[in-house]
Amino acid sequence: MESTEIRKKVLIVDDEPNVRRLSHTILAKTFDVIEAEDGRQAIDMAIAQKPDVILMDIMMPKMDGLTACHVIKKDPATKAIPVVMVTAIGFELNIKLSQQMGATGYVTKPFSPQDLVGKITEVLANRPVVSMSEQL
Repeated sequence: MESTEIRKKVLIVDDEPNVRRLSHTILAKTFDVIEAEDGRQAIDMAIAQKPDVILMDIMMPKMDGLTACHVIKKDPATKAIPVVMVTAIGFELNIKLSQQMGATGYVTKPFSPQDLVGKITEVLANRPVVSMSEQL
């Protein structure tokens, strides 16, 4: 018997192919996964694909994750998408900046598969339900 539950879509944004590959492998068991390699691509994919949650690295070329998060949160079409910042630098300042830019959560590299899936599950469980009229 097949499940009729719709899988949630996760956008992984990281300039390191190995990190994207690892995250994809961990998350693909539970979620539909799409990827971007920088902040500019993340914004374009957030608009086009409407993921349920975005995992965003902070330090990336072209556009860093904090700037991309800020742009995504200011756009009415994407502002409801939760953004979880993922970085190797776990400084308190990064956490505060992430929150100021609209990030919903924070995960520090290296992370365990349980940490990553747990954070996404927690963020999705706490995501407010948006009506169709609010999405338009």
